[in-house]
Amino acid sequence: MKITVAVNGALGNMGREVVRAVHAEAELELVAALDLGGKTSGDIGEIVGIGHLGIPVSTELATVLKQLQPDVLVDFTSPYTVMQNIYTALSARARLVVGTTGITETDLEKITAWAEECATSAIIAPNFALGAVLMMLFAAQAARYLPEAEIIELHHAEKIDAPSGTALKTAEMILQSRGHNPRQTVAELEKVKSARGGNMDGVRLHSVRLSGLVAHQEVIFGGVGQTLTIRHDSLSRSSFMPGVVLAIKEVMKRDGVCYGLEKILTL
Repeated sequence: MKITVAVNGALGNMGREVVRAVHAEAELELVAALDLGGKTSGDIGEIVGIGHLGIPVSTELATVLKQLQPDVLVDFTSPYTVMQNIYTALSARARLVVGTTGITETDLEKITAWAEECATSAIIAPNFALGAVLMMLFAAQAARYLPEAEIIELHHAEKIDAPSGTALKTAEMILQSRGHNPRQTVAELEKVKSARGGNMDGVRLHSVRLSGLVAHQEVIFGGVGQTLTIRHDSLSRSSFMPGVVLAIKEVMKRDGVCYGLEKILTL
């Protein structure tokens, strides 16, 4: 039996890729497409260029979940609406795969409580590109041996939140595995405010937003007489789809909330 999937944020750049990926996967069945800017007369298959599917784009998340009862809701929407979307989906007993960024530790605590209360599950990942997950894991390993780290993340101009969820997750993993104390800070003179980026317990984070970019991140480590740079580049949004499809299948086997794609990979 196929896993039935609804896509929230289906008209966005990531949402359109998810629609195509779900439709192309033999074990999955696309049953609904949702978007706050949607029109109920528009067919999602025609909109994303894969032919007529008979699936209109709806703006009514709660109604669609109640009527169609999909196995999984994939959410790529906005940091401003994602928490309400998650609550609505979990309340409808839909399992969740969430790629929307901007989710905080406090948010995760709420989501975990909701999932337990509703007896359902969710996989939430700051980044679904397998290469990006490896980049984060390699950075965590390097942090055991090199005392200083700075993160530069680069994204398309339309990305709202900064730093990215991937950068925040990377910084958290570095801090958890760090084997050295960072060097003592000096009395810096910033001639332009925030020129040195954000500071997470000694890990500096820098955000770049430019047209032409997709999603890129490098972590630069410094030690005595040497540096190490670990970089990942997503050259198109299709790079995220193998991870999204894997998460859809995996969330059907799990209970509770899983944060980070690395948790479901055999690495």
